[in-house]
Amino acid sequence: MPIVTIQVTREGTQPGTSAVTKEEKARLIKGASQLLLDVLNKPLEATFVVIEEVETENWGWGGLPALEYTASRQD
Repeated sequence: MPIVTIQVTREGTQPGTSAVTKEEKARLIKGASQLLLDVLNKPLEATFVVIEEVETENWGWGGLPALEYTASRQD
């Protein structure tokens, strides 16, 4: 029983709004499940997909909080 976790930052969203639309979530679930079927021969009904939306202050990149890292790359 594979479990796939997909984490997406909430960068650019308003509080209380989703970073990923309902349709995008459905496509992610379908695509991840199909990938495990194609590569590992895991049946679709045996695969669980979890989509987590992470607040940007809880995300780091390059040794910095994500927003600081993004800003430093634009300079």
